[in-house]
Amino acid sequence: MLQYEVLKHELNEKQAALDELKDALGLERLREEVEMLENKAAEPGFYDNMESAQKILQKTAALKQKDETYLNLVSRCEDTLTLIEMGNEEEDLSLLPEAQEEVEAIGKVIETMRLTTLLTGEYDSKNAILTFHAGSGGTEAQDWAEMLFRMYNRWGERHGFKVSTLDYLEGDEAGLKSASILVEGENAYGFLKSEAGVHRLVRVSPFDSAGRRHTSFSSLEVMPEIDEDLSVEINPDDIKMEVYRASGAGGQKVNKTSSAVRLIHIPTGIVVSCQVERSQYQNRDVAMKMLISKLVEIKEREHLEKISDIKGEQKEITWGSQIRSYVFMPYTLVKDHRTGCEKGNISAVMDGDLDDFITAYLKALSQGTLGENIE
Repeated sequence: MLQYEVLKHELNEKQAALDELKDALGLERLREEVEMLENKAAEPGFYDNMESAQKILQKTAALKQKDETYLNLVSRCEDTLTLIEMGNEEEDLSLLPEAQEEVEAIGKVIETMRLTTLLTGEYDSKNAILTFHAGSGGTEAQDWAEMLFRMYNRWGERHGFKVSTLDYLEGDEAGLKSASILVEGENAYGFLKSEAGVHRLVRVSPFDSAGRRHTSFSSLEVMPEIDEDLSVEINPDDIKMEVYRASGAGGQKVNKTSSAVRLIHIPTGIVVSCQVERSQYQNRDVAMKMLISKLVEIKEREHLEKISDIKGEQKEITWGSQIRSYVFMPYTLVKDHRTGCEKGNISAVMDGDLDDFITAYLKALSQGTLGENIE
């Protein structure tokens, strides 16, 4: 039957792409590395250093997961081909919708796996720390910052990443002034690095009794989570620590003692804070990791060698600096100004459907066609 023949042709093209992907993913090298790591784990005294052992076990699991994902996809292609041939032989059109759905789903998984081959940065495989800042505009901007906070939490959940809140400073009436989250999972930073910048909202404000249209801005910083980096040395004398009582999400117990910690890196003016852990010591440890991650991210971005040369990015959170616009009124559209990627279903985007924007950015970055004409 013609419908099945067309579908079979589509599946064959995807299988060819999958075969090419095997080399791009370096599966043979990956399997050799897994064997090497497993041999290391079997050595006497492996667990004497629990922190080192944990990292090796986590890396082994991540590599195995990548290999299993590929093998499962190969098996899925074979099962779908069987389904198509069965429907074709029996001339049973009732199997066609299921076969079409499988072919489409296989294509999406292949595209996601292909994207991982574009993640060649030193820190792309790391977890990601996202920090949200409301721009000028009071309650409206603070509400927009919270909408972004929710959007990226939902994106993480959709992709099976673990998302936890590190810091949260509530807005005056609604929303948030600033917040930080940790997104844990393979290639979290590689995917989310495309989201750093100023995000612009256009809508009829629910806080305006006159029902006027407002434009608001919020910024997002994205950093790789780095436990230790020998290329960045931090002089303890360059750090000013402040403690305060935690506020916001976390329950009443967080307000009883001054356990929240704010670290200020004097040479660069970078400020990080954490309030979600139980003790001041734990919060300081998390904040220190955030500071190191921020310094390394800036160093990588600006290709600087000395920490004394690093200057925090001071781009104003306002008109003309946005990377993406979210328009709720008079029409619905989300547009990325760097790649030209657009989506009309703004509700889906705000619910975490960001993959098209991330894909477009990574492709443009790899091809050297990333636009600089921010509108």
